[in-house]
Amino acid sequence: MNLWIRGGRLIDPANNTDTITDLHIHDGKVVAIGPYDGTSATVIDAKGLIVCPGFVDLSVSLRKQQKASVSAESRAAAAGGITSMCCLPDTSPVIDSSSAATLVQDLAHQAGFCNVWPIGALTQGLAGSQLSEMGTLKEAGCIGMSNLRQPFENTRVLLRCLEYAASYNVMVFFNPVEHSLADDGCVHEGPFATRLGLKGVPETAETVALTRDLLLVEQTGVRAHFGQLTCARSVDLIANAQKRGLPVTADVCIHHLLGTEADIQNFNSLNHIQPPLRTQRDREALQRGVQDGIISAICSHHHPHPMSAKMAPFAATEPGISTLDTLLPQSLKLVENNVLTLTQMIERLTCGPAQAANLKSGSLAVGDIADICIFDADEDWLVSAETLNSSGHNTPLMGTELRGRVKHTLLAGRQVYPLRS
Repeated sequence: MNLWIRGGRLIDPANNTDTITDLHIHDGKVVAIGPYDGTSATVIDAKGLIVCPGFVDLSVSLRKQQKASVSAESRAAAAGGITSMCCLPDTSPVIDSSSAATLVQDLAHQAGFCNVWPIGALTQGLAGSQLSEMGTLKEAGCIGMSNLRQPFENTRVLLRCLEYAASYNVMVFFNPVEHSLADDGCVHEGPFATRLGLKGVPETAETVALTRDLLLVEQTGVRAHFGQLTCARSVDLIANAQKRGLPVTADVCIHHLLGTEADIQNFNSLNHIQPPLRTQRDREALQRGVQDGIISAICSHHHPHPMSAKMAPFAATEPGISTLDTLLPQSLKLVENNVLTLTQMIERLTCGPAQAANLKSGSLAVGDIADICIFDADEDWLVSAETLNSSGHNTPLMGTELRGRVKHTLLAGRQVYPLRS
């Protein structure tokens, strides 16, 4: 299929492009930017709209490897302008075998809305004791390995995992947490936790584990990505590691760039997430880290739940927020608040995460796969059960009017949002 995206503002940070121009697509690839003498094409009028690479999301939980689940969440991703998402290994079944890795990719291919890249389990069953077959998982399409926030039996097991991963040139995705410090805390340890009588998680639960993990990365030479950082001190530790030449990258989820511990007032369980929302100082440090490129990616950290999972006393509710549908307008708030320029925002959603995960996406140069997001930065819309595509409606934004809406999402030149009738 030939497409002519006409008159949009093309912002492609990977190629230092920001101009009003035309984009021409043939057989799923970009064939020309600007004037083109090729064959006739279907026209998408992008005048007044932003045209950019499709977003790349490094942290999405699909929860269940079922056709309905993968279809719903990948459809939500497409509605949010996301063309590539990394599936966390905490699915049912856990992605600790080649069959589990293949299943999630097959289901995503059948759904056809989004590229889904599985992250394999670092240990069998995420149990933290027996190493997974990382070489086999890599061959099955896993882009890296992670144990998420699950504990290891001991540090020696973690060291052996990293040595094994390094031998296969496999990236390890870390979510640093020292469980003896986090215990069963559900919010940031501070005055809000004390006032509400909730058990807190100190920032050292993250920074102690991060320090250990960085030392082991240095020892083994494994490529490492640190996900969903929450603390000012964590940004400093990553910056120092990068200055010393360690092969490390980092991301932050959109919740932590916009929210703070104050959002848990009135026991609002829709803001119950792990790792927890932290202080205003931490949020400002995370924002500076994204500005400076120390943190190269913004992710959704999408965790869909039925609303019943949030209808219990705060500490007993399931942590997680449904975010795929709202990632773009929430990210645009960073532009509105002068935290990022529009180009920086798009970079942190496209080539930044793509480069961190070594994915061939996030770019719209001639010859590249035409994974494209076209959005209206000024269109307002209401978050409601009718406007959300994810199976999870567990968002504190329900009933809120947001600015910024995806108009078209193209996957290899094929329109996947909105669906053609």
